[in-house]
Amino acid sequence: MSARVAGKVALVTGAARGIGRAQALRFAQEGADVIAVDVCGPLETVIIPPATREDLAETERLVRETGRRIAAFEVDVRDRASLAAAVDEGVAQFGGLDIVCATAGITSSAPALDLDEQTWNTMLDVNLTGVWQTCAVSAPHLIARGGGSMILTSSIAGLRGLVGVAHYTAAKHGVVGLMRSMAKELAPNGIRVNTVHPTNVDTTMIQNDMVRSKFRPDLDRPPTREEFAESAVSMNMLDVPWVEPVDVANAALFLASDEARYITAVALPVDAGSTRR
Repeated sequence: MSARVAGKVALVTGAARGIGRAQALRFAQEGADVIAVDVCGPLETVIIPPATREDLAETERLVRETGRRIAAFEVDVRDRASLAAAVDEGVAQFGGLDIVCATAGITSSAPALDLDEQTWNTMLDVNLTGVWQTCAVSAPHLIARGGGSMILTSSIAGLRGLVGVAHYTAAKHGVVGLMRSMAKELAPNGIRVNTVHPTNVDTTMIQNDMVRSKFRPDLDRPPTREEFAESAVSMNMLDVPWVEPVDVANAALFLASDEARYITAVALPVDAGSTRR
């Protein structure tokens, strides 16, 4: 490993599994200590299986195997006071904060005109307000450090419209607007702010009956993984149905590293060409 973030401290939300776990592990492999946050439980309006305490414990185990330190907290990013307390405690343990990955997110699905108020509000509360609160409680620590990098996880839905997920699309577009404003506001403090925009990622968020069925309405049963892949590949320019969590983590690692020291206010697709089709 090249130790691209050696001696740094990274905060990762949504760290129990998927992209968040991959980010925590890649940062640790490249020399960073990790503050890991995840709600580890179900949320209203979300029907896919939630992350668990055991998932977060596995992230801890994987990070410690690299020889780096990790402080893990079960926190809902909608709870600003608890989120701030967790970040403050992690910073106290490790002596500072350099990198923020605001990755925690949820999914649900319904046509725009059929969405109920709770489903809409929960989506924006987690996927947009939760990102803002993560930035707000961590920014003072980056300012105290003399600079740093924030990587906000958006989606291809932050760059284009998608059918059946208007609330998700609105939240992910909102993350881009937040990034662009914060990049300007925090630049005088030496803080860079960027977004990453994955296409489908091979995680529980897509590998479930609800999402698979949306891609294969021709079937009268939930599709298999292979049947889902046959349809999902049509979204992308490259001949893949989805990317892996590590692909998104590698993009975040690049944006956090000194290799990207002059890159800010950028929306970086990790999308196999999906937004260029």
